[in-house]
Amino acid sequence: MADTSIEWTDATWNPVAGCTIMSAGCTNCYAMRMAARLEAMGVDKYRGLTRKSGGRAKWTGVLRLDEAALSVPEKWSRPRNVFVNSMSDLFHPDVPSDFIGRVWEVMKRTPRHTYQILTKRPDRMAEVLSSGFDVLPNVWLGASVEDDRVIHRLDELRQVPAAIRFVSFEPLIGSVADGRLDGIHWAIVGGESGPNARPMDPEWIDEIFDLCTDAGAAFFFKQWGGKNKKATGRSYRGRVWDEMPVAAA
Repeated sequence: MADTSIEWTDATWNPVAGCTIMSAGCTNCYAMRMAARLEAMGVDKYRGLTRKSGGRAKWTGVLRLDEAALSVPEKWSRPRNVFVNSMSDLFHPDVPSDFIGRVWEVMKRTPRHTYQILTKRPDRMAEVLSSGFDVLPNVWLGASVEDDRVIHRLDELRQVPAAIRFVSFEPLIGSVADGRLDGIHWAIVGGESGPNARPMDPEWIDEIFDLCTDAGAAFFFKQWGGKNKKATGRSYRGRVWDEMPVAAA
């Protein structure tokens, strides 16, 4: 619930904390490391959400719904882009639909903000939101896709009722050349960062750039990543790509 250095948003809002590892993109999840750090600092919200395994913090599978956090965006008077649940997944199966509904009501009451919700479970996102939820113009809905083993998430994302659909190819750890971006408005691309970062092949980025061009999707290049992401920078094809989406007519 604070300003953030994430390049494609302004602030984070975490009405849920905790998650479970789902696919290869989760292996070095920054949120696991952050949750362990916050617990060590005495932040009760993150108590018991991770455990040490092989010298690393791993999710325990415990989720915590934070009732007090629900009202936070209503206190922000300045319009912001808000990344919802940077420390969890709003569409985790253990998050009740009625709690998701309460999050929805807050976003509906605060149209000055633009909310960006990212999930690794777009199948549940589509199922829940197709059962009586309003399509809110200030809510962008996305899925994480790290390689072609989870490329089916793009098809599932296309089933989500949304004003804006987006995909985060981060950490990009394999080719997604067989994917399609029709019906998807925005693609974020980023290499993994941190001490155990897996390499990103520039050819994989080229493939996504071409998919965006073919589909008319906005292209946002977040980072090359690596052990020192500041050193590798954000330049791709000689420039910085900060394109943002526009809703389809």
